Amino acid sequence: MIILKTDDEIEMLRGANLLVAKTLGELAKEVKPGTTTKQLNNIADEYIRDNGGVPAFQTFPNYYVTSFSGSICTSVNEVVVHGVPGDRYLQDGDIVSIECGVLFKGFGGESCYTFCVGEVKPEIKKMLQVAKMSLYSGIQQAVIGHHIGDISYAIQKEVEGNGFEVIRELVGHGIGKDIYESPNVPNYGKKGEGEMLKNGMCITIEPMIAQHSRQICKGNDGWSISMIDGGFATYYEHTIAIRKEGVDILSSFEFIEKVLESNAV
Repeated sequence: MIILKTDDEIEMLRGANLLVAKTLGELAKEVKPGTTTKQLNNIADEYIRDNGGVPAFQTFPNYYVTSFSGSICTSVNEVVVHGVPGDRYLQDGDIVSIECGVLFKGFGGESCYTFCVGEVKPEIKKMLQVAKMSLYSGIQQAVIGHHIGDISYAIQKEVEGNGFEVIRELVGHGIGKDIYESPNVPNYGKKGEGEMLKNGMCITIEPMIAQHSRQICKGNDGWSISMIDGGFATYYEHTIAIRKEGVDILSSFEFIEKVLESNAV
């Protein structure tokens, strides 16, 4: 069942997503060679709790082999999603997709950003650029009267048109008081198919794309999902609300990109 949100509920979702955005901004300061994914996790956990939130991923039901132990997902290089924070050191040339989810005042927030660690190969930088472009191409289609398939088609066209692969088993989703709600939002599809978009629908859009083959496998930790061929993968994610005035992006990359711009100077 798709739960439409009131204006007040959308503002509560915005508050949760602001905490996510600020958390990712704090992590942007620490993504560098020599940092472990566990260190990033600890920073996120402390920041979320200090600001009145709860890491949402620790509230996951046990869908997988084991309960998720992290406060964020840290997916490095060939790991697409659900990377469990641990003792892995980030190295020059790596990429790391950090997904953050929180529960804040009864509502969920979720977003993901892929970071470059040191100097990354041009082909990988292009893949990141395409993934981000596909995110916004999908968002542009998230208007009342369109369908989920319009979002999906726009993402797929952008990704495959630039020579990369859409990972088809992984999807965006509805969000509200629960971090995961209906409907699913695939990253491939046909125009006009799927649920019609209505005022008050709140969803995440999260294109997950691969460097080469799109074939994936689950890791021994019961959570991480990686590329079978060892190629790199990436994804970016925003939480949005569909409103009469148009699409409303509730999450933000602003805090991240301010840090990255400062580091580049």
